[in-house]
Amino acid sequence: MTTLPALTITPIADADVADVVALWQACGLTRPWNDPAADIALARGGSNATVLTGRDGGSIVATVLVGHDGHRGWVYYLAVDPDRRHKGYGRVMMDAAENWLRERGIEKLQLLVRADNTGVKNFYQSLGYSMQERIIYAKWLDGREPTP
Repeated sequence: MTTLPALTITPIADADVADVVALWQACGLTRPWNDPAADIALARGGSNATVLTGRDGGSIVATVLVGHDGHRGWVYYLAVDPDRRHKGYGRVMMDAAENWLRERGIEKLQLLVRADNTGVKNFYQSLGYSMQERIIYAKWLDGREPTP
């Protein structure tokens, strides 16, 4: 049996926002069309989403944005400090996200992985996730051109 590392998991605090955005940028998770600070504010603005932080000592070393639409749970911005990867932090954060959803009665978790993010496929499969064939349609409601 593998022992998972101990992280202190808490919802993001106001003072954490800049550090979390910096972590997401260091992990290559941000895109020009998504303002990460706005994504954090949106997640914190209601009861159906949150950003969880994982601390090792006083430092934020991992995060996950988790939410639900009342039917399915979703995970975004799973991030682990690049200098601290392969220590089990990603698994700890996914466990925390799954538990957050279970506490709210959500029975299914889904997540999207960009096609060019090939490194995470084995990670999610090791956690029991399976790829499902779906076609995703998207539309910017402000009239912008589609983004990749």
